[in-house]
Amino acid sequence: TYAPAYSTRALVHHYLKEPEHAETNFRDALRHGPDDPEIANNYGWFLCQNRRGEEAMPHFERALRNRLYQTPDRAHLNAGQCAMGLGKLELARSHLDTAYRLSGGSPMVVLRLAELNYRSGLVDEARRQLSELVRKIEPNAEALWLGVRLERKLGNREAEASYAAQLRRRYPASKEYQELLKGNYE
Repeated sequence: TYAPAYSTRALVHHYLKEPEHAETNFRDALRHGPDDPEIANNYGWFLCQNRRGEEAMPHFERALRNRLYQTPDRAHLNAGQCAMGLGKLELARSHLDTAYRLSGGSPMVVLRLAELNYRSGLVDEARRQLSELVRKIEPNAEALWLGVRLERKLGNREAEASYAAQLRRRYPASKEYQELLKGNYE
C-alpha cells in the first residue's frame, strides 16, 4: 500500500518504454496515494508523453491544488509543455510564466518559453530568451535546433549556420539533427 513505491515503479517502466506496466503502477500509486501531488504530476507527465494530453491536464491541476506541494514549478512546467503540445498556447503561457517565477528562471523553463514565443510568432522575444539561456548553460540539442529555426526565420544565415554547426558537432545522433538534415524546420 506504499504509494511512492508504485510511483517509482511506474517511472522505471515509463523510462524502459513499457507503458502498460507504467500505467498499471501509476493507477496503483494514485489508488494508495490519491492526494500525493508528486504522483499526480508524474502521472500527468506520463500521459502527456503518451499523447494523452487532455487526460493529463487534470492531474497537473490536482498536484497544483495541494498547498503543501514543494515543487509546484515542475507541475507548472509540465502543464505548460503539455498545453503547448495541445495547441493551447495561452494556457501554456500562463503555466510557463508561473513556472519561471517560481523557479527563479530555470533553464528548462526559459527554453520552453522561448519555444512558446517562437510558436506564437514572437521571434524577437524567443531570440532574447534563447540568448539568455545559452549564456548561462551549455545548450542541448533542443536549444540549438530552436536557434537554427529562429535565426532562419529572422533571415540571419550566419547565426543559423553557427547553431547548425554546433548541433552537428555536439549532437549528430539527435532527432533534432535528423530534422535539420531532412530540412524539416517547422
